[in-house]
Amino acid sequence: MTRGRTKWVSLLSLLVIMGLLAACGGGGDSAPAAEAPAAAEAPAAAEAPAAAEAPAAEAAVDEEEPLGAFLIGEIEGPEIILDVDAFPTTFGEAPMLAALVAAGSLPSVEDRLPQREDLLVIEPLHEIGKYGGTWRRGFTGPADGQNGHRVAGGDRLLFWDADEFPKVVPNVAKGWEVNDAGNEITLFLRQGAKWSDGEPFTANDIMFWYEHMYLNEELVPVRSPFFNVDEGATLEALDDYTVKFTFPEANSLFLEVLGSSVNVFGGNAIFGNIGLGGFAPAHYLEQFHPDFVDEAELDALVAAEGFDNWINLFKDKNTWARNPDLPVVTPWKTVVPITTDNWVLERNPYYFGVDTAGNQLPYIDRISMTLAENLEVLNLRAIAGEYDFQARHISLANLPVLLENMEEGDYTIYLDPAQHGADAGLQINLSYEADPEIAKWLKTTDFRRALSLAINRDKINEIIFLGIGTSGSAVVAESSPFNPGPEYRTLWSPAVADFDQANDMLDALGLTERDSEGYRLRTDNGQRLIIEIPPIPAFIQFTQVAELIKEDWAEIGIFVNVVEQERGLIEQRRGANDLQIFFWQNDGTDELFLYPYHAIPVANTSGTGPAFGDWYSSGGAAGSEPTDPKVIEVLDLFSQGLKATPEERITIGQDIWRIITDEVWQIGTVGQSGAFMGVRVVKNNMGNIPSRQFNIQAGQTPNISRPATFFFTDAE
Repeated sequence: MTRGRTKWVSLLSLLVIMGLLAACGGGGDSAPAAEAPAAAEAPAAAEAPAAAEAPAAEAAVDEEEPLGAFLIGEIEGPEIILDVDAFPTTFGEAPMLAALVAAGSLPSVEDRLPQREDLLVIEPLHEIGKYGGTWRRGFTGPADGQNGHRVAGGDRLLFWDADEFPKVVPNVAKGWEVNDAGNEITLFLRQGAKWSDGEPFTANDIMFWYEHMYLNEELVPVRSPFFNVDEGATLEALDDYTVKFTFPEANSLFLEVLGSSVNVFGGNAIFGNIGLGGFAPAHYLEQFHPDFVDEAELDALVAAEGFDNWINLFKDKNTWARNPDLPVVTPWKTVVPITTDNWVLERNPYYFGVDTAGNQLPYIDRISMTLAENLEVLNLRAIAGEYDFQARHISLANLPVLLENMEEGDYTIYLDPAQHGADAGLQINLSYEADPEIAKWLKTTDFRRALSLAINRDKINEIIFLGIGTSGSAVVAESSPFNPGPEYRTLWSPAVADFDQANDMLDALGLTERDSEGYRLRTDNGQRLIIEIPPIPAFIQFTQVAELIKEDWAEIGIFVNVVEQERGLIEQRRGANDLQIFFWQNDGTDELFLYPYHAIPVANTSGTGPAFGDWYSSGGAAGSEPTDPKVIEVLDLFSQGLKATPEERITIGQDIWRIITDEVWQIGTVGQSGAFMGVRVVKNNMGNIPSRQFNIQAGQTPNISRPATFFFTDAE
């Protein structure tokens, strides 16, 4: 059975009228995880509880069934078992590994796992899974590394709980202690844990990273504000399986930092390529580092590998997605690199996690990501049922046709709204200098406000986001404790454009001269004033949104040049302070003190001022020092927030959002739609799939749901 596009759009619009999305809220909602079988009931696969079963495809076409109830479930996920007495005592393994053990080319599963009390034990969401199968996905090229990180990575020292965010749980580290003063955090590692090549994972791998990577100014020239050694932060190994972080003052945020995808401790898989991550395989990387290799020998190796210096060689060798030889602690490891048309990962035979029945994870043998020439091709493949689980790059605009084809494609659709305020936001570069005339206006508050006033957000919502998003500013969702108040949703950001007020504001600024087509002229040379918006063809229909904004801004005499460019190039231009506007979602800003980059200029990845970000992150050694009092105030508030108590941090976060929303550092259009990695297409033969998951940058969705526990119900 099928229904036409018009009917689905109207049903989706009904969602908004009924307030179903608002009722479901943002990433702060939670629900208890579905009850899983006890360890003693495994290894036979148990039947999933009826409440957790995927809804039948026919429900999507039942006009009496509210579509919101079908698409948006309750947040749920697997549970980390902490009671050692409940840990399994016998262990199983995938048939592909059992064959290697039988052949004598791999140790037994008992010898590959940590000692029993140091295991990571995960109770799957619905049932004990089955081994086998290849998880099919799509990716868009070498710059799409997070496509793999988000499903096969997740090697942070700590982790977010799947259904009680922001609760922190063990991961690579098995536990922690915080002293009474709150300034010393001690981590305990898993004795017997190993890298994917069988070598032990110990404190030496953390200290190698700290002493020879993080403190090496050639490799990591800029320290992270989350672990600022210049302000007295230190790291030391107490023994082979214990490390201690020390700070000059109490650091209540640090456990959350260790569980997040922020760059300094986000894990070697996602940030090893830039020398960050928190640990690295010392036994492998020492051969590429000048602290361990003779200079002439290393120079010869650099030349032989085709690099211009040891730094680029080292980073390449430590890139999880590119180097199949790199030892990892992730559930899967790269065997065919991302630089090919088919990025392939296979199970890590030494992964330290098991289910409650003692079966070594992951359940799925391989992940195969095929290159899609463009997003249209990727979405067409999803519609045709060629992917087993895909959320990244699935367009919300295709939701009607995805729903139409569910039965034929044998998949189910899930919608995971997020708390960030802008699924398409114009991050204004406050540090832009390349064109002094344009820079002058971008740094003028009323100019930014006028641009924001002159956008028909409801039109964008209906055309691009099917009417299910929230029109308004880029401020975080009202369900977030950091939201400063509901009035900030519409501050300078009306649902319907106010062209009259915008025109009056631009006239008052002195931009009164226009050309024969009605476009405003520059004040320096009399030529047309042109603003460039460079959309990236990824995730959302950014180019189409930009074209709609171009139409609106023409009404106030501002000419827009829409120049679509590849993501890697845009990110290079952003880091070089070359962009006037970075057009992207502000994902991650729902956890402002963990992932601030899409809101405030604290790094050169910050679209709101990459040169200011360089200055802030380098302690003034690089970049450009801001002179705008508001920029200085916000950066100071952010620094205070990193050292504040949780209660103080909420107040500081609200103050930051008040300032940056009123100052319009980012022009929001529509948010909280689920358009950014919130539309999940999942084949009906996949098990342990949550009906809803936290859609957050800090948790690297869907990694927060522990994909190592996903499985194919028909695997043999």
